[in-house]
Amino acid sequence: MESKDILAMVVKAADGRRAEDIVALAVDQLTPMADYFVMMTGGSNRQVQAITNAIVEAAHENQVEIGSVEGKDAAQWVLIDLGDVVVHVFREETRAFYKLEKLWSEAPLVDLSQWLPEK
Repeated sequence: MESKDILAMVVKAADGRRAEDIVALAVDQLTPMADYFVMMTGGSNRQVQAITNAIVEAAHENQVEIGSVEGKDAAQWVLIDLGDVVVHVFREETRAFYKLEKLWSEAPLVDLSQWLPEK
């Protein structure tokens, strides 16, 4: 799967579990680590875990290799390494504290509207 296809899979899986404020940054010109960073928020620990599970299940179904899943038990900030796509699932207060979007502000935002239904 191409990195853009993995990004679409992640966004759809997260939206299916009602992730909030889903943002993707194209970081391929800034770091060799990944093509995209995806950030989203869950309203509770349980929702963060449900979003994480949905993304991991979608990756398994699409034979996308999962490098690692970190932080799932604490459910404050879960990192899912899908190779060229790195996913961050946050609780709201943790996302506000770390401000990854600001840290990577040089990276252009990716338009996710094609994968997200209008609300």
